[in-house]
Amino acid sequence: MPADERPVTTHDLRVMKRDGTKIVALTAYDALFGRLVDDAGADVILDRYLDYFVNDLGGQPTTLSATLEQMIYHGRITRAGVRRAMLVLDMPFLTYQVSIEDAKRNVGRVMQLTGA
Repeated sequence: MPADERPVTTHDLRVMKRDGTKIVALTAYDALFGRLVDDAGADVILDRYLDYFVNDLGGQPTTLSATLEQMIYHGRITRAGVRRAMLVLDMPFLTYQVSIEDAKRNVGRVMQLTGA
């Protein structure tokens, strides 16, 4: 893949911040918009599943009902459209707050299964 198509890493973001380069971060909820936002040159894509699907489409008053499995499933859908940008996902309630060990295990699963 060409150098400009190389996936964005945390190191890239640190260098951009250090150099004063603007970091473009946008939201996408699925493969189609993930691809559109990625192709437009975003550096970071935030999959806001929790807010959009649980609250807006699901009609729930809070995001407390979201599960880790839902986040993983939805993250995989968005990842399917993203090639270059760094994909960032929310972590559902009580998937990282209980203990450091739980946080590491759950975040590891999300990273492994979604590429986020």
